[in-house]
Amino acid sequence: MGKWYKNLAFRKKVFLSHLAVSLIPVVILGVFCYFQTRRLLIQREREVLKETLEQSVLRMDASLETYQHVMENLVWDVNIRKALEAHYQNNLEMYQAYRDVIDPAIQQMKLLYPQIKRLSIYSSNETLHPHGEILKKIQEAPWPEEAYEDYRIHWRAEDGGVLELYCRIYGEEKQSINVVYMELDYQEVFGWLSGLFEDHYGVAIANGGASPAYSFTISGDGEGADSLSLPELSCGAPCLKEYVLEQRGIPANGWNVYLYRPLRAVSSSAISITFLIVAAVGICLAVILGASMLLAKSVVLPLTHLIHNIDQIAGENLTVVVREESKDEIGHLIQSFSQMMERLDTLVNEVYKSKIAQQEYEMKALQAQINPHFLYNSLSLINWKAIMADQKEISEMAQLLSTFYRTTLNKGKSVTTVKGEWDNTCSYIRIQSIMHSGKFEVEQHVEEGMMGCEMLNLILQPLVENAIGHGLDHKEGNGRKKLWVLGREAGGCLEFEVKDNGRGISEEGLKAALKSNSKGYGLQNVNNRIRLYYGEGYGLQIESRPGEGTKVLVRIPKREGPAN
Repeated sequence: MGKWYKNLAFRKKVFLSHLAVSLIPVVILGVFCYFQTRRLLIQREREVLKETLEQSVLRMDASLETYQHVMENLVWDVNIRKALEAHYQNNLEMYQAYRDVIDPAIQQMKLLYPQIKRLSIYSSNETLHPHGEILKKIQEAPWPEEAYEDYRIHWRAEDGGVLELYCRIYGEEKQSINVVYMELDYQEVFGWLSGLFEDHYGVAIANGGASPAYSFTISGDGEGADSLSLPELSCGAPCLKEYVLEQRGIPANGWNVYLYRPLRAVSSSAISITFLIVAAVGICLAVILGASMLLAKSVVLPLTHLIHNIDQIAGENLTVVVREESKDEIGHLIQSFSQMMERLDTLVNEVYKSKIAQQEYEMKALQAQINPHFLYNSLSLINWKAIMADQKEISEMAQLLSTFYRTTLNKGKSVTTVKGEWDNTCSYIRIQSIMHSGKFEVEQHVEEGMMGCEMLNLILQPLVENAIGHGLDHKEGNGRKKLWVLGREAGGCLEFEVKDNGRGISEEGLKAALKSNSKGYGLQNVNNRIRLYYGEGYGLQIESRPGEGTKVLVRIPKREGPAN
């Protein structure tokens, strides 16, 4: 056995062994029956196609011969020939020729054969005047001049509605050229070919030209499906292997008729037999599956449950509870594993909760370093003194510091709104702008619909501080320094982007940015707080290029804040 079989679960080995031993003979027998049935159907279809084509050719040949006889009667009519070759002195003589000879002959044929749409004579006799559709000048003839060189009947057909034949009238004196032209009703002659079968077949008539004289295809999807071109039919294209094809010639005019059906249509006739074969195989499969499942349930199922729970634990789901009532070796193994997981889950929860508590204690310790009331009162006094002394910049700085520390401390809470965090960040940016004498530009924008959403406190300000202190302050060159702080909703989450065009971070520094411990409240601390609070799928993403700048993307789930 191969390595893949050795690595399979024991349940699958038992299942596959039973399945192979039981199903292989059934499947072989089913496949053999199907292909034998298909071969017999194709053989029968060839016989039906051959018989249908032969009958169709006989019918078509008889029809075309009828019109050839009509043409021959007119071509070899001595009275018509004399009337066409006579030299007329006046209109009376011409009228008598029309009345007594030409018109009766033409009208009689049209009455006898309604399929004749038009019957005309084209003449080069200058003394004969045109007479409606019955007699026309030879210059108006719709055929090439080489048609006058012999006295054969010429056929012309175009797929879509044109079927014509013409022949030169025999004349011993050859004083003038006279040609009989006949146009037949295309649908009356060929239309019945579209009803040979109900669906899935094609028929084409080749007249020696590049395009067929007639073609029709139909399938279950509608007319035009499964069609073959004339070159494919006549040259034996490889695609003909997918068709049953028969070909016969029409003796009347030498045209070839092609009749074909796709093999898939023939195979579809075996649907009922195929259904029975599949049903039999399906019943066998159901019985085998039932027996295999019963065996797996009684012998292998406890191990399968254990493996399933181990896979869940590998996916960090430690709340799995495994129970087994049996007292055998497998039951003892499962009970020991269950006790171990209960103890492990307890330990993990204790460590996880202690980490969260530690982060909370660190934040509260940071916030407790400043006496809020003393700070606010001091800043208020500075602001009042600055206003009295007309020192607007000092007043603005005092107000910004008051806003910054009020939103930073957030009454000791670790969760705030996007508006509170945004006000905190904007105050800090303005303070830094004043401290840097406006040496960097700032672009700030947040979607208004985000303002009422909930988020952790003190997330954006450390990122802005890092962008200014480590990025813009160390920018090389004379280019203008710029900071971007943006907020947007994306796919049910809130995304904040802090970007600068400072000196950037090297590849080694970028790899260690979220892993190394920093002296202050840096990127690692922000990332850890987010992941601890929201989960492993959220946190910071950093992109940077040395000399071009750094972009930090914050992604957290969207949660509505408390109603005002």
